[in-house]
Amino acid sequence: MFNIKYFLFFVTMLALAACNQKHPKENPEERKFRFEQIKNIKYYEVRRTFASGIAFNEIGFQQKPEWAIKFLSDTTVQAYSPTMNKMLNFDLIFSHEGVYNFAREWFRIKTISKDSLLLQRLEVNAKQIAKDVRSEVFMTFYSEDYIKKLKTTVEDLRKPRKIDTAYVQERVRLINSNIFDSTKFFAATNPVQFKSTNKIISVEKISVINKLENRTASYDYLYPEYEVKIQPAYKDFVHTISAIVDEKGNIFVYRFTAMDDYRENRKKVLQGILDVYLKKLLVVKPGNTLGFTHSSVIVLDLIGKK
Repeated sequence: MFNIKYFLFFVTMLALAACNQKHPKENPEERKFRFEQIKNIKYYEVRRTFASGIAFNEIGFQQKPEWAIKFLSDTTVQAYSPTMNKMLNFDLIFSHEGVYNFAREWFRIKTISKDSLLLQRLEVNAKQIAKDVRSEVFMTFYSEDYIKKLKTTVEDLRKPRKIDTAYVQERVRLINSNIFDSTKFFAATNPVQFKSTNKIISVEKISVINKLENRTASYDYLYPEYEVKIQPAYKDFVHTISAIVDEKGNIFVYRFTAMDDYRENRKKVLQGILDVYLKKLLVVKPGNTLGFTHSSVIVLDLIGKK
């Protein structure tokens, strides 16, 4: 027979146990890492890669090391702000299993020593770590003293490695051999450049950076966009298209908006605009990555006035 007294006693004991259990955030002993051993040591980020160990991914996004950090205590860290060009103090908030938050980012601390640090940057949404490539970014830091021992500089250590160059070379070979294969598209970290040779045409590169939409500086080379104004043109028109610029500077229509019945005709018209105006009146410098020229996709806002 159910005994209410025993049930209440059991619930009370569970509640007391829960109250006596310390949350890891409030209990330093639960932390896997202690920062006293590296207190006040300044570290510079010298390498940032994907899980592959390569700084580039398959679409051409490049991880660039730029951080500098200094742990002041188990609860405070300094991090370098590129926009303010100085070190700023941030709370070092412990979560669980080596996961910390500081400078508005989430990290899992992998290794700590007086010479180096290895952090894994995490993408966290609704208190859940994303289990995809966004959480597979690894940041290697060297201390100032260790860099001196290596007799090198932060700038040299941050340069792309041989493994990066080999990867880019292969991606360049693949896209240049079939420029219309979307599975091989590779963004140029140095995007296409245009130079006008005639006053009737002008080209301006548009920045697509938008902090509110989380569009970082990388968007300017991943999705380069250009406004092309032509006056006088054969007629008034406004077209926004994506185009492919190959390794030789030739421009081809790739994507555009049109009804199915008019697609072929619209494509001919758009290609005609590219051939008559852009090809003849612009010097086109193809995009390149690590010095390797290759095909890339761009967005063109074509504006013509009679």
